[in-house]
This record gives sequence, C-alpha cells and structure tokens, in this order.
Amino acid sequence: MSKAKNGRVGKNHWYVITGGPCSGKTTVVNMLSELGYKTTVEDARYYIDMQLADGKTVEQIRKNQREFQLKVLEIQIAQERSLSTEDVVFLDRAIPDALAYYRFLDLSPDQVLTKAMEHLSYRKIFILDPLPLIDDYARREDPAAQIKIHQLIWEVYRSLPFPIVEVPVLPADERISFILSEL
Repeated sequence: MSKAKNGRVGKNHWYVITGGPCSGKTTVVNMLSELGYKTTVEDARYYIDMQLADGKTVEQIRKNQREFQLKVLEIQIAQERSLSTEDVVFLDRAIPDALAYYRFLDLSPDQVLTKAMEHLSYRKIFILDPLPLIDDYARREDPAAQIKIHQLIWEVYRSLPFPIVEVPVLPADERISFILSEL
C-alpha cells in the first residue's frame, strides 16, 4: 500500500495524521508542533482527560460507547470549525476517524456524523502504519482491534476524495521528514 491517491485536494491547508491505535500519531503531531507547525490534540484522549479530571473512571467514561463516540465527534467538529482555512494545520485524527470507530463498534452513523461527513476538506491524509501496541490509561484495544481499526480507517479515507499517503514505520524524526517531503 505504498501510496494511494484519490481525487481532489482540500480547500484548506489541513493535513490529517491518522492511523490505528498506537501508530505514533500523537508523537508525530507533537514533534510537528515543536517545529512550529499548528497542530490539534487527539479529541478522544482530550475528552477522557477532561472526564478523569471531573472524577470519572475510564470505565465510566467508555461505558456507553455511542455517547462516548458522539462526545468525541462533537469536540472534533468544533475543533475543525475553529481552524482557519488559511493556516497550515496538522490534525491528530479528523472527523472521518469517527466513522471508522462507529463501524468498529457496530454503531450506525447518527445525523451528527452523517452531516459532518458532508462538509469535509483536507489537503492530504497521512495514515501511519501501526507500531507495537502499548497499553496506557486511555487505550483499551487489543492487537486484533488495533489491526481492525487501522483497516477501517483506510477504508473510510479511501472512500473520500483526498490524497492519501501511507507513512511507514520509521524512527519518529524520519517519519517527520517523510511527511514534510510529501506536503
């Protein structure tokens, strides 16, 4: 899957950094931020962190998966709406990732997701190949789920009219160089 290209380029300067759980997305986005690029946070982890700060457990937060996915999606939509189309921005996941997770969880897309999917615009999608799975406080997937989610992310983004670049497993600084060479 070295490099897949789809049709149109987004009307903005937003680049999506995505992939399955534990593919190095946040590391890459943080490194891009350190280089001076505008970036976004991963909304699922942000939402979990906010709920943990309010005294909830990860189990309580994730108990109702539809509600969890909808809350994360609402944050993602608001975040993307707040971005300037003139700025170069690297997004740690984007709205289409929600569709992949809905599919993974066998949730039918609700009106919020369906409407959000109608108004997408990205310059390019960078899908990072997975790294070995590492458990942490927010991540609950096992290796089989990691692979399935990664496949679903590919399916969703392939269905969209934006160029896709597969980012191979490389040391983080080489991944950054690879991504920047593809802008």
